[in-house]
Amino acid sequence: MPSRHRIVPHKISLAFSLVALVFVVMVLSIGSAGLLAFLLYRAGLLDMNQPAPMRGVYVLLYISLFLGVVIAALLSRRSVRPIRDMMEATSKVAKGDFSAEVTAKGSIVFELDALAASFNKMVQELKGIETLRSDFVRNFSHEFKTPIASISGFAKLLKKGGLSEEDKQEYLDSIIQESERLVGLSTSILNLSKVENIEIVSEKSVYRLDEQVRLAILMLEPKWSARNLQLELALDDEIEICGNKHLIQQVWINVLDNAIKHSSGGGALKIGLWQRGEAVIFRLEDQGCGMSQETMRRMFDKFYQGDASRTMVGNGLGLTLVKRIVELCEGSIEVESELNKGSIFTISLPLGAEAKL
Repeated sequence: MPSRHRIVPHKISLAFSLVALVFVVMVLSIGSAGLLAFLLYRAGLLDMNQPAPMRGVYVLLYISLFLGVVIAALLSRRSVRPIRDMMEATSKVAKGDFSAEVTAKGSIVFELDALAASFNKMVQELKGIETLRSDFVRNFSHEFKTPIASISGFAKLLKKGGLSEEDKQEYLDSIIQESERLVGLSTSILNLSKVENIEIVSEKSVYRLDEQVRLAILMLEPKWSARNLQLELALDDEIEICGNKHLIQQVWINVLDNAIKHSSGGGALKIGLWQRGEAVIFRLEDQGCGMSQETMRRMFDKFYQGDASRTMVGNGLGLTLVKRIVELCEGSIEVESELNKGSIFTISLPLGAEAKL
């Protein structure tokens, strides 16, 4: 025997609810008018056998219309309550209150439930975006203000005069360093802004990925040489990929630069690249400071830098840019790390249809 839940559904469609509402209003109004007419007839207040019988019909019609309006108002008040709640919540969101939530209480229409769920999800997304925006503005202001203040301070000291040649060179080096930091920060923000505002990667071409990784390593040679790092390469030859060459180049530059900055002097970097099926795998292992669980949870957030002692050598945008580009390329990035024991970054990218021909 089928259960009652299968015979009588918990929710109905909006179209069916409107038809049902009209039908119920008609039945109740006609039934109520008929009952009232019967009571009036029994009380002798309504005589259908009088010389003008149409007068009684008109009375019944007026009574039906009046009762229909009253019943429709009472029933519609309950049925539109979820919509009124949603209008109030929308008004709160429009004023910047992202704590608004709709529950669609008392609704038997599944479209209203779906609308309420979508609305709540939208509000949560907006709340997250607003939080990211506030954090971005705060961090952006801080990241720019610090080097500008340093440049201004050292420039004033140089203008004041009375410094030894050694102090002058030290201050000039600091100004150059902070200026380069501003240039790097501006470039990172510009690149991140570009990739955040696109959804489809264009300007694709087929090229040798192994050569691109080798070129990135050579570009960063001054940095890893300065730390006396030993590189252990295991790159397969002639791996071709179809993608945006400029975008993917930023992935290798940023992930390698990040590993170099967080590696201890005299350590090693293990870099691997190989093809697996219709994808290419890039693996980078360092012997640096590693990351805590909190740092791993937030390492892709804008401007986040888990190691406070190294905040002067980065801007917290490199890994954010890497993750966004990998997502645009329909790839994946995985990170394994343990505090004081190094980190392992594994990036997978699809080869692309043209590269497989």
